[in-house]
Amino acid sequence: MNKVFPAAADAVTDVHNGASLAVGGFGLCGVPQVLIDAVHGTGASGLALVSNNCGTDGRGLGVLLESGRVASVVASYVGENKEFARQYLAGELEVHLIPQGTLAERLRAGGAGIPAFYTPAGVGTQISEGGLPWRYASDGTVAVASPPGETRVFGGREYVLERAITCDFALVHAARGDRHGNLVFRRSAANFNPMAATAGRITIAEVEELVEPGDLDPDEIHVPGVYVQRVVELTPEQAADKPIERRTTAERIAD
Repeated sequence: MNKVFPAAADAVTDVHNGASLAVGGFGLCGVPQVLIDAVHGTGASGLALVSNNCGTDGRGLGVLLESGRVASVVASYVGENKEFARQYLAGELEVHLIPQGTLAERLRAGGAGIPAFYTPAGVGTQISEGGLPWRYASDGTVAVASPPGETRVFGGREYVLERAITCDFALVHAARGDRHGNLVFRRSAANFNPMAATAGRITIAEVEELVEPGDLDPDEIHVPGVYVQRVVELTPEQAADKPIERRTTAERIAD
């Protein structure tokens, strides 16, 4: 039951070429940076990423993107990463853009064993009608476009079918965790991390504070250890490394 690995590099050694990864985080908040760096160190390429966004240039999943390790991305947001946008528009990267709530629910459904669900989000747009550019050609034309979605009417309202997402691995960042893999996320880091954690066949969690089994209040646990196979304890320096994606300040007005 002790799921703790001595280092992040030990926990990701079997991440292979072409592996799919569900990765927690929103912008740079709650991003498992140490695990991402460790995956980069494996040399694995052709990775299929599922995450809200792809980090920023040089941070988060941007580390894998900049080194040419990523083949495809399922995400909700392209902004804040110039290299992400460049690769997508140049036809070097396949990108499936999904409404944010739909992406969260597709991950949650994958963890819950629900194969698909209907949602009104995206009905009447390219989400349901097809034609979203998944991959561009080098000349700027659309090389691969999304197909039309399956729709159905319930109670007089139209819905589109969305399929669940599961991945080979999930990488998440938690504030606290125990040796059995029970996890607690803090504030806005509880964004995509809980859903991603349940969607991985092998889930690896980096934790800021490692505690003993029984130290976590059962009512505080966001993800039970049954979903988590590996735990890595961060050093104090790693836990404190929390960059701000976009710092906005206002000039203080004198009284």
